[in-house]
Amino acid sequence: MRDHPHGETPHPDVWTGRATNRIQWLLALAGGACMALGIELAVGSAWTSGVAPLVMAVVGCIAAGLLVLFGTLAFVHVALRVDKDSLEVRCGHMGVPRRRIPLSQVAGVDFDANVTPRHWGGWGYRWRPEKGTAVVVRRGEGVVLRLWDGHTFTITVDDAEAAVRVIRERLRTRTPGPAH
Repeated sequence: MRDHPHGETPHPDVWTGRATNRIQWLLALAGGACMALGIELAVGSAWTSGVAPLVMAVVGCIAAGLLVLFGTLAFVHVALRVDKDSLEVRCGHMGVPRRRIPLSQVAGVDFDANVTPRHWGGWGYRWRPEKGTAVVVRRGEGVVLRLWDGHTFTITVDDAEAAVRVIRERLRTRTPGPAH
């Protein structure tokens, strides 16, 4: 168990952790700049040299900017919450995407000291058939859940070793085997 990062004391049966990637703020800034360019094109252009190409440029800049901005902000950080019954993973400031995994679906858990975005195909919520599913917001330590259905779920989180200890303790107090 550990103290909440903002000084609040969580429920004694709850472990919380998070990981942050400050580099993604730069990508979000680039997305904002792309949106600003689209708005500048829309407002500052004379619209006399051809409407269709200008509309395509404006819409393209704004759409690309929104995609980059919201796509990166969703994965600036990840939060992991472990209680007596489940794990909950929440991404970004809005907590979306979110995944809740009952401990009854967890067969085991491992610590991985070197989770990298490169091995998962980038930052974010990832799925690879040969590796499983992951939420990767930065390079470094992570928790690897082995689920009873044969899949894995990896989460980058600070103090992943503590999370693994807590999850293993919770799994020891449960009846082994998949829930039906």
